[in-house]
Amino acid sequence: MTSRPVGTVSSIDSSQIRINLLAPADFEKWDAFVTSCPEATFFHRAGWKTVIENVFGHRTHYLLAERNGIIVAVLPLTEIKSRLFGHSLVSNAFCVYGGIAAADEDARNALDNHAQELAHQLDVGHLEYRQLKPFHTDWASKDLYCTFRKAIDPDPEQNMLAIPRKQRAMVRKGIKNGLTSELDSGVDRFFSLFADNVKRHGTPALPKRYFSMLCEVFGKDCEILSVLHEGRLVSSVLTFYFRDEVLPYYAGDLESARHLAANDFKYWELMRRGCERGYRIFDYGRSKLGTGQYAFKKNWGFEPTPLHYEYYLVNATSVPEHNPLNPKYRLFIQLWRTLPMPIANALGPHIVKNLG
Repeated sequence: MTSRPVGTVSSIDSSQIRINLLAPADFEKWDAFVTSCPEATFFHRAGWKTVIENVFGHRTHYLLAERNGIIVAVLPLTEIKSRLFGHSLVSNAFCVYGGIAAADEDARNALDNHAQELAHQLDVGHLEYRQLKPFHTDWASKDLYCTFRKAIDPDPEQNMLAIPRKQRAMVRKGIKNGLTSELDSGVDRFFSLFADNVKRHGTPALPKRYFSMLCEVFGKDCEILSVLHEGRLVSSVLTFYFRDEVLPYYAGDLESARHLAANDFKYWELMRRGCERGYRIFDYGRSKLGTGQYAFKKNWGFEPTPLHYEYYLVNATSVPEHNPLNPKYRLFIQLWRTLPMPIANALGPHIVKNLG
């Protein structure tokens, strides 16, 4: 394979496509393309470069393809280098979707070729695309995840009636229990629930600063909704907004919130508020096959759509399995659950930053 120095400009003479690294001056132009490109997602936005570099210290390679000075494709890549979890190039780290968003196939192929060359130049274990649709069916792949997306009605009552009967009863139970919702101006309350939640599941928490920066970088497109019972916080969710989509992404609940139906009420309130503000797609995000989250989303009447995570193996010989379902992490999960919360919150970011 032909190589060139990392970060230099390449050109494809046959289509006059030039590939550059994203510069600060191009953030606005990049995001304008992402907004207009049907296959782009919230996780293609330029702000992720700022968040990932500043919070986790990872090197990013945000590639854009231009034709006659106009962006025709983008590929946000994060380079993760870890003694424990290996060396990878991922689109996009800490995100459920990624891969190449392109206006045409020439631009897509040019970016893809460049990314493969970059993977060799960086000498990574693998290059990973996290996509809604398949692209490289010849690459190694993982069929662990599904996403749940559904159109919502402008009328809240129609959305309530669209929820299957048993799950709708849980939402109404939350309403009868006197639960209320409100938007938070900071991340403190959300983080207290989130960190407790992930520790109960035996996994490290992302740093609090990460959530603060998400809110800072994405502004009005990143929002925290909290649920209260008699003035006490019981549940919270951090949500992204993109075009006409509502994307609840991180959440936490008290253990005692279950009998109040706070989790059901929380997502109903998010859906209700979203449709009233003109959003038309509710994206429940990814879940692993066979898990409780997977079943919960199906019970809401959402049908699973397989996600296509494709791996170009450079030095690696197999697809990485860095997830809690891997049996080799069973002992770690058991031990992590026993840690005092301050210790878990101090150690967690040093581990989870390398999982991406």
